[in-house]
Amino acid sequence: MPISPTDLARLPVRRLGPTDLLACADLSEDRGWLREEHKWGLLLTAGTGYGIDDPDGDGLLACCVVTSYGPGLAAIGMVLVAQRHARRGVGRRLMEHVLAEAGETPLTLYATANGQPLYAGLGFTEIGRSAMLKGHFSADAVTPPIPVRPATADDLQEVLRLDREIFGLDRTPLLTRLPAFADHLRVAVEDGTITGFAAAWPNMDTHVVGPLIARDTATAQALVASLAEATERPLRTDVDVRHTELVSWLTENGLAPVVTNAVMIRSLPDLPGDATRRFAPLTVAAG
Repeated sequence: MPISPTDLARLPVRRLGPTDLLACADLSEDRGWLREEHKWGLLLTAGTGYGIDDPDGDGLLACCVVTSYGPGLAAIGMVLVAQRHARRGVGRRLMEHVLAEAGETPLTLYATANGQPLYAGLGFTEIGRSAMLKGHFSADAVTPPIPVRPATADDLQEVLRLDREIFGLDRTPLLTRLPAFADHLRVAVEDGTITGFAAAWPNMDTHVVGPLIARDTATAQALVASLAEATERPLRTDVDVRHTELVSWLTENGLAPVVTNAVMIRSLPDLPGDATRRFAPLTVAAG
């Protein structure tokens, strides 16, 4: 017997943990997304997962993850509702619970066209857009001759300092997981100073480039080219569309735009930090 909208609105929301990874991946697959088990593993350990169990005992009915950067900001991502219960108020029920849990903490998220009306109705405003690009890196366009090398353990404190300066908040709990999460981590170094860093982590058949933090576009290009040399997989990345020079360079090097998403925020006029040096997030779920 179908669950009524009233009963759906009463279903409890619970915290998710690493043991829920497969159920989250199943829900991703149910909605036509990639399973992305590697990414789910990071998000469920570095962030706080929320879910609604299917009363029929068939896994999760809905889920999302919140990655906190302290009282200044938290990022919501991977908001999913089972296809059989789509457009029945379940997403709103889950989001209202997350908003109540967050209290006065500002929130940000990346919204698809389908999800944007829901988030707008909950007080989120669009502050920008992000373009997903994917493809084999061809190296056809010139790469600036900026020195880039693999990161070492000795680089960690300088990477964290640079990230706090550019991102605007302390992401230590997330970034210290990068060496284990990513296959490749690179730093750009000029005159003995780290001027940018980037990671490439495995996701299904691609390597995702992110985070990408750099002093300028040339440095960002050098970091991406270095990561591309280290893999035979296609690259995928999500770039702020305001970085038109980087987007054009990536396109010239074989990456094609796939989709654009709205960057939205609640309780702040804009994201903290320096957008001119913040080129790509770790994931669209984690910032």
